[in-house]
Amino acid sequence: MPVALGFMAYFPKAIGEVAKVSQTGNDQHHPGTPLHWDKSKSQDEADAGERHHMDHLQGNIYDSDGELHLAKHAWRAMAELERFLIKLEEDGRDKA
Repeated sequence: MPVALGFMAYFPKAIGEVAKVSQTGNDQHHPGTPLHWDKSKSQDEADAGERHHMDHLQGNIYDSDGELHLAKHAWRAMAELERFLIKLEEDGRDKA
């Protein structure tokens, strides 16, 4: 699976922005703790992601914390995909 060449090499700037969103969220919700995804905090990836996308499309480039709405949209999309793939795996419906 070409993770580095088939994903990271294509989108280095975008991946950097999404990583910043991860750090900002961690600092907001878990100040002083190592970077981690607290999956119990928010489980509304589709709604929150589309809200960030809509804000971006309306010309509101930055959220109140200074992060790009479009980067937050991407983070939420990746979180939604991750949860979906985990569910497929748990249900025995993954392709792997």
